[in-house]
Amino acid sequence: MTNSVLEAPPARVSGEAVSRWRRVRPYTPLVALVVAAIVPYSTLNLPGIFEGPLNSPGTLQLLAICLVFGGLAAGYDLLFGRTGMLSFGHALYFAAGVYGTDVLITRAGLPLWQAALLTVAGGAILAALLGAVALRTVGIAFAMVTLAFAQVGAILVARDFGGLTGGEEGLPLDVAGLPSALVGVANTVNLYWLALAYLALVVFVVHRVSGSPTGRVLAGLRDDERRIGVLGLDPYRFKLVAFTLAGGLATAGGVVYCLVVSGASPHVTSSELTLSLLVMVVLGGPGTRWGPVLGGILYMYLDHRLTAFGASDAVNSLPAFLSRPLSQPLFVLGTVFILAVYFFPGGLTSLRSRLHPLVVALRRK
Repeated sequence: MTNSVLEAPPARVSGEAVSRWRRVRPYTPLVALVVAAIVPYSTLNLPGIFEGPLNSPGTLQLLAICLVFGGLAAGYDLLFGRTGMLSFGHALYFAAGVYGTDVLITRAGLPLWQAALLTVAGGAILAALLGAVALRTVGIAFAMVTLAFAQVGAILVARDFGGLTGGEEGLPLDVAGLPSALVGVANTVNLYWLALAYLALVVFVVHRVSGSPTGRVLAGLRDDERRIGVLGLDPYRFKLVAFTLAGGLATAGGVVYCLVVSGASPHVTSSELTLSLLVMVVLGGPGTRWGPVLGGILYMYLDHRLTAFGASDAVNSLPAFLSRPLSQPLFVLGTVFILAVYFFPGGLTSLRSRLHPLVVALRRK
């Protein structure tokens, strides 16, 4: 009598899991939005990550700033990652949103909705006018022209042009012209939701544009501009549309940022902000749907938290050759950026594809 060994049929768990994931995947952005929206109702305390519970005003304000810059990075990616235009002056339109809102409310006494509409419209028009000039050049020349425009804006703000900007001291926002729902520490949750709505709007607009015929033309411009010209399309017009749209989205982000921080300061006009946006996009993954958002949120979180970390007793107790560089947030951020670009050239969104072979090998073992 011979012994027979019955082999189990091959498992189909992985195939079913992949199929299930493909059905659920289209709903993940909505789930993420819902989870982000209910964060203010959570009393979860994460020591070392946040200074207080998730629903504390300080944590909500930090998260709101991170969300604003996540949307700002996504809008900048419309230029850099999806159209291939390297602009060093994108901070100008963000600053136009911040200072435009503050000046119209504080100096002109306009209500918030009027100030916001006029500011966003003015920022889009400014982007169209300056883009019409800058886009006559290409490559490094285009980057330098946009940088020159941004520097002009920074100088006007620093010199308190017309007595409107407050110069180097900035301009505090007059909260008397704001709705009561946006004033006070107790209403920080409303500012958080406003920042979340801005991020959702930017992601939606960029995604819709990228999936449209215009978005495909922009991708063609990024890959080979001459081919677009051969097809009979005008590259200049399409680039101007992308430039104006990105400028308008940045201006809208400036409006929200002005409300979150209750004022305007000259640092929003600096070219360093545009360089930070470039780092955010590259860190997350240019030309991807969620990469710039993740990069913007992570960068701003680290920028704020590393400042507190550098002044902590844990860093001060270290030897001087360690405490001095670790007390500088830009040094730590630069190190993180270099390591991320070296090990993950495609940004954070490339982690899945790079780790997939390792996961498969571990499953086989």
